[in-house]
Amino acid sequence: MYTQSHQDPVSVESQYDVVWIPVVDKSTEWNEARQQLFKNHQLNMPWYSVYHPFLINPAVFIYIQEVRHLNKKPILVVLDPQGKLVSNNAFHMLWIWGMQGFPFTRAREAELWKQQTWGIKLLADSINEDISNWIKEENYICLYGGENIDWIREFIATARKVAEATSIPLQILYVGKSNSNEEQVRKIVDTITVEKLSHSLQEYHQVWFFWQRLESMWHSKTQLGCTVENDPLLLEINTLLSFDKNHEGWAVFCRGTTMAVAKSETILQSLKDFDSWKTHVEDKDFVTALNHHLNQL
Repeated sequence: MYTQSHQDPVSVESQYDVVWIPVVDKSTEWNEARQQLFKNHQLNMPWYSVYHPFLINPAVFIYIQEVRHLNKKPILVVLDPQGKLVSNNAFHMLWIWGMQGFPFTRAREAELWKQQTWGIKLLADSINEDISNWIKEENYICLYGGENIDWIREFIATARKVAEATSIPLQILYVGKSNSNEEQVRKIVDTITVEKLSHSLQEYHQVWFFWQRLESMWHSKTQLGCTVENDPLLLEINTLLSFDKNHEGWAVFCRGTTMAVAKSETILQSLKDFDSWKTHVEDKDFVTALNHHLNQL
């Protein structure tokens, strides 16, 4: 994002620079290996950095940790040209909107949310090029997650059977689980690929980005004072994050801004009950009919 924004030096989005302040525990043994690792990080960064972590006054570390609430995750603090604080952590806006969030003020954040509606574009358009093409082609899209490969096999088989019965163009994509490690993700993705079950996010960083972006939406909304009681978008985001805690799995069917989401046993049972609600598909959009049945359950 930094490189892209600085390709045009006169653009508004390029009018910033980044300074890396490496926060290192002073009790950490600083040997040759750590020094080399630190230098490698510096060389890989296109921005400024403090020359050495131990040059930073201990009081600065205390300030960053206590006032800027730094824990184990990096934060991106934004200051305006006068040095005034604009954002305690702009990573949330960056993951959601990229450089569209510039200059990362609270007002800009609120403005961008006013332009959003809950749908597949907000949820996943930026994570995979295939999704953008499916949206343009007006396909029905199913995103699903979880780690239970037996449930995945049964769910995919049932979903394809229903799609065939209704003659809808359905694309199915596996997006993983938020707390899975790279080895777990690779194992499931390999199984899905070998058995030709569905599409999947092939790289671990894509899975990470999908969930990081969704969590960033939650943080962004809550920092603006929204609650699940007064904000429909936050309610949908919260629902997906809560379903991810379910080991079995979950799925969301969508087309445009019409979405139907449920956790493993509920969504699977709804698809198995298709004969009882298939007449509604003739009167309504498939996702709307599915959502109606899920609400009844």
